[in-house]
Amino acid sequence: MASQAQTHRLRSGRHSQSGQIYMLTTVTKNRATVFDDFTSARKLIGVLRDQQRMQQAMTLAFVVMPDHLHWLMALGDKVPLSVCMRNVKTLSALRVGRPIWQAGFHDHAVRREEDLPSLARYVVSNPVRAGLVVKTGQYAHWDAVWV
Repeated sequence: MASQAQTHRLRSGRHSQSGQIYMLTTVTKNRATVFDDFTSARKLIGVLRDQQRMQQAMTLAFVVMPDHLHWLMALGDKVPLSVCMRNVKTLSALRVGRPIWQAGFHDHAVRREEDLPSLARYVVSNPVRAGLVVKTGQYAHWDAVWV
């Protein structure tokens, strides 16, 4: 687990740009399988949809795994990336009814030359790679603009 100083150092190097596409990953505290619960997973998905309605982010693909979230998104012009992710984590924890997230998150700014449909397929096929299902369509908690 990263120390407070390491976490701060990671955040200090983070660049946030509206319109930029990011691949984000965040995990639950102690890798608890919070989203094995169907209702909790759907509450997190509702928060992602709210971010889009509020123009904080445009979701390109996501998958809610039992203990983490992968989110391919384009950042809106309303808030910086760290605030957008903080909103997702705070609102989902409030809706689930308890603290659920580990501090911090991993972000990757997608380069122009990267293949977005391939990245979206990578995101939504995570349950297959994890052995949770045989085919992506068998998993309930994902969506994508491209697949």
